[in-house]
Amino acid sequence: MVPTDYSLARGFGSKPLKSDEQAGSAAVAEQPRKGALRRLSSGVGRLTRPKQRFAMPNTEAGLKVVIATDAWKPQLNGVVRTLETLGDILTSFGNQVRYITPNEFKSVPLPSYPEIRLSLLPNRRVAKIINDFKPDAVHIATEGPIGRAVRRFCKRRDYPFTTSFHTRFPEYAHERWAVPISWGYAVLKDFHKDGETMMVATPGLMDELRERGFVDMKLWARGVDLKQFVPGDRSFLDQFPRPIFLYVGRLAVEKSIEDFLKLDLPGTKLIVGDGPQMEDLTARFKDAVFVGPKFGEELTKYYQGSDVFVFPSRTDTFGLVNVEALACGVPVAAYPVRGPLEILDGAPDGCGAMSEDLRQACLDAWKKRDPAACRKWAENFSWDAASRQFIANLEMPGFDEDFWLRSAKMID
Repeated sequence: MVPTDYSLARGFGSKPLKSDEQAGSAAVAEQPRKGALRRLSSGVGRLTRPKQRFAMPNTEAGLKVVIATDAWKPQLNGVVRTLETLGDILTSFGNQVRYITPNEFKSVPLPSYPEIRLSLLPNRRVAKIINDFKPDAVHIATEGPIGRAVRRFCKRRDYPFTTSFHTRFPEYAHERWAVPISWGYAVLKDFHKDGETMMVATPGLMDELRERGFVDMKLWARGVDLKQFVPGDRSFLDQFPRPIFLYVGRLAVEKSIEDFLKLDLPGTKLIVGDGPQMEDLTARFKDAVFVGPKFGEELTKYYQGSDVFVFPSRTDTFGLVNVEALACGVPVAAYPVRGPLEILDGAPDGCGAMSEDLRQACLDAWKKRDPAACRKWAENFSWDAASRQFIANLEMPGFDEDFWLRSAKMID
């Protein structure tokens, strides 16, 4: 018989749960009288305590999935686009997705990263959101205040949850504030260790994290919207001297954009995006064209009109922008590091070039560019397949992969 409650499926049903009133009475009987501060703390805990356990998924109605993320619009980055596209695809199959994002909370800007908002005191509202939505599955995408509040909520009642590794925060913190990288990874290991599984973008990154002591990982590949990102009219950028070398992304020190801007290249360096380095870079690199952040069809036009996409980052876990460029018929120039290595592994000539000499990679990618080969290679990165992989990764003790895919209406 299929268990009717996650607590039974995961072995948590051996003892009946007490109600808040019962638990409170027992505590009073067994413990000495608490001080005022401890009584207040206990009261706050009751306010944020879950009121019910998850019910079994209704396989006829589709899945109800909570996705908790500290990265959300108006940020322009691969994490936001990944989660937004995932939600769109899951919804198109008849599932319900409830995002928990900083837009629902009072927040403050992260020092030196004003576009990244840190939610203030999210615990109580997070508990209400999850209790009201009654999800079948919870996924925590980031390790910030919202991610930690949802993790805390799930751990208090042994709710199963999954996480994903999107960003190399230890390297970012080291670049920005000289925090030892080992400290950063110790924090991340502690955060992810209680989830059922941690989803990782590439096999190479999984191997690297395993060497750092991470466990219980599964692959969640990335995809590209092949309907939005397509080859098109290149005349959109004809006002600039060619070849046009394009960068799309956040303007921040960890992205190593200066490595690109310092290169002696023919034509035009075109920068799409915003970030904490915007003012400094525009002042120092007068020969480059900065156009700010772009979205939707306008972003696609910038890809379509360019000759080479340059990805100077050494710290990204994947680099979704690389696949977006390829889908628009534009080759990639990058360092041979995680992300580009996996994206271009096995790609035919004409899809791009990698080298520790970034200038040479740019020139090689331009001379060998093959728009048709780029597009064909990008078609290997399907969001539909990536979304099915995400659902299959929700596998937990008591439920197999087919159960989740059937519940999400993604297989018959």
